Amino acid sequence: MNDFLIKGVNVGEEDECGLFIKVNSPGWFTLRHSSDYVLSYALPRLLLQLSLIFILTHSLHVLLRRFHLPRIVSKILAGVILGKTVFGHLSGDMQKRLFPEDDALLYSLSRFGFIFYMFMVGVKMDFNMIWKVGRKAVTIGLGASLAPMITAAILWANLAQYFPLYQRSAILTVIRIKIITPFPVVVALLVDLKIMNTEIGRLSLAAALVADLIAEGGLVGLNAYRILEESLSLSMAWLGFIQSFVIITCVLVGTRPWFSRIILRTPEGKPVRQGYLAFIYLAVLFTAFLCTNLGLPDFYIPFLLGLAIPIGPPLGSTLAIKLDTFVSGLLAPLMISSFSLWIDLTDFSDIDFLKTICMITLAGITIKIVFVLGPALLNNLPVRDAITISIIMSAQGIAQAAFYDMNYRNQNIDSETFSLVMMLMALLAAAAHLSVKCLYDYSKIYRGYEKRSILSTLNNSQLKVLVCSQRSDDAMAAMKLLEASSSREAPTQAYALNLVELVGQATPLIINHGVGQKFYSGHTPSRQIINLWKNFEQQYSGLVSVQAFTSVSLPRFMHFDVCSVAFDNSASLIILPFHRKWNQHGKIILENTLQRTVNREVLGTAPCSVGILVDRRKIRTEPSTDQHRQSRYHVAVIFLGENDDREALAYAMRMAKSTRIQLSVIRLVPSEVSEENWDAVLDREMLRETKILSRQQSNIVYREETTSDGGETALIVNSMVDSFDLIMVGRHHREHSPLLAGLSQWNDIPELGAVGDILASAEINRPASVLVVQQQIVK
Repeated sequence: MNDFLIKGVNVGEEDECGLFIKVNSPGWFTLRHSSDYVLSYALPRLLLQLSLIFILTHSLHVLLRRFHLPRIVSKILAGVILGKTVFGHLSGDMQKRLFPEDDALLYSLSRFGFIFYMFMVGVKMDFNMIWKVGRKAVTIGLGASLAPMITAAILWANLAQYFPLYQRSAILTVIRIKIITPFPVVVALLVDLKIMNTEIGRLSLAAALVADLIAEGGLVGLNAYRILEESLSLSMAWLGFIQSFVIITCVLVGTRPWFSRIILRTPEGKPVRQGYLAFIYLAVLFTAFLCTNLGLPDFYIPFLLGLAIPIGPPLGSTLAIKLDTFVSGLLAPLMISSFSLWIDLTDFSDIDFLKTICMITLAGITIKIVFVLGPALLNNLPVRDAITISIIMSAQGIAQAAFYDMNYRNQNIDSETFSLVMMLMALLAAAAHLSVKCLYDYSKIYRGYEKRSILSTLNNSQLKVLVCSQRSDDAMAAMKLLEASSSREAPTQAYALNLVELVGQATPLIINHGVGQKFYSGHTPSRQIINLWKNFEQQYSGLVSVQAFTSVSLPRFMHFDVCSVAFDNSASLIILPFHRKWNQHGKIILENTLQRTVNREVLGTAPCSVGILVDRRKIRTEPSTDQHRQSRYHVAVIFLGENDDREALAYAMRMAKSTRIQLSVIRLVPSEVSEENWDAVLDREMLRETKILSRQQSNIVYREETTSDGGETALIVNSMVDSFDLIMVGRHHREHSPLLAGLSQWNDIPELGAVGDILASAEINRPASVLVVQQQIVK
């Protein structure tokens, strides 16, 4: 018996049989006279498969994104084109050689990718957020998960008898997958639509987290029910349930102290040791192995393991940096496309059954939309927003595709059903993407509510200013500006928003330090900046009051947090740091493209006026011997006309309430008289008041300079930089103005306007800082 177990049926050398797997090809020239093919060898076939999938996926996405279709549609279409539907019918033999049905290597690689993908989803999910979500998110999350589960169970119990026995497994599988709300699918949709940091986006993320955790708990119960159904033993079902419960508890509770110890042993600002990371990767693989032997999906325990890892730096962020490119950039496109290779849209026979699947799919989506729409309306969400969030929570994506593929491999659904549900999923994903894009235009969220500008603020009332910073230099430059613009007669309420890049988690945060919320863990610069603002408030008590915030967000969505905080606090001005920094010798030492992107987006969507502060404090010239010059802060306003210049002048006039400020208003006048318009009337009225004040106050000087073209304007502007500490100018000016003729052709930084671009030129290494102002855009 032992010999039989070891050797099997092979009793002699002549009777032995085996499968020889060809891995490495001897080369094209060696095989050209042979009946063998290069594609018969596993490694070159895999490399060609990967190349074709990636090239076709990205090419289709470049084409389809013009029509606002999500990336998953490109991945599925790539699989359809390379699979049986297109390539298989055009060249059946070649397609079978390139993508054989028994190709375990490609499938194993795609499953390996999905395991690590779900692990990364767990790493980026903030499990502690479940205790912080509000009533809205909880009720919507319950509506998206628990209510459809109960409804589906009741309907199936009453309708299952009307379906043939051989169809019930496929129908039940489709129902189970349609009622889930995977968190990664919602995140992917919000990222594609660029609305993650909006109010709808944050509410959807919180609700999806609730729904996903409920679904994960339901998976344990479903596994126990499956055991009961197959073994007909209640004790076995309870044993499976207890086993799953123990595993979940051990992973979520038992591994947490170990991860915390790794964080404590990692010095602040230093990377996590490679040995710890290698052990975590090994734990992911081992827990996936356990899943396959415990009757659980292979990604289940790795997902829980990722959920147990504390979010953010140093551990969560390090794992995200190390794995994101490999998993999201390389393996994620492979997953969907490899699943889609088995779609065959030309081989449908049981049309009546497929119609039933379509009806069930439509019914499942409708039920979920209704059960999300109801709680959303009960929580007083506007109808348009409630419809939008119900569509977001019903979205289809990578998680559903993986579940369909897993059930297809387990023969719970046949090839026809698999082909249909995958294509329906692509259609639903595209429909959700386009519907939300039409219903929710984020670019118009903050515009047109009310006038929020410096001009609309009463002269002696408190001015509310939102100050943004990513570095301590940004904060100190803004403090200098606030110090100059605040007085007892015109105090300032500053909202200091520190911008931190989101790494290692999927959920963005806005931390309000004024209500006792804690710092973003592991981010020392954030604490330093907040402490700087606290000291500044104490130093200028009575002149400036400060409320500090920290925004933790993906770079492409930071502008949403800026606009949201400004809107919620009724700010009249947002001050943004310029993306360039200079050293003491006037050379550029920093070019922050992220900050430039944020500045551009804020200028287009801000709910109030915006100022970009070009800081040149570090550039030092010879100290002045004039003590009167040193005791005053010299400010200039270059006035050409239009809304933005009037806004800059209004801010400068508030500064001039302090006797420490020496204000000079320089109006540039064209040599030729231009036609009269309403803006010219407003300009003349505001300058008339400035002239009157210049006669009454010794710290205000008004003068006019005549210029004929942009060249003379540039000379006048350049001659001013040595005489002032701060120069203020508007961003926009009248199109085809003779004062700026020829300057627009040399505008290197459009967000600063023509005059601001001259003042921020890298060729000017003088200490005058610049504030470029844009008045609130109301549409």
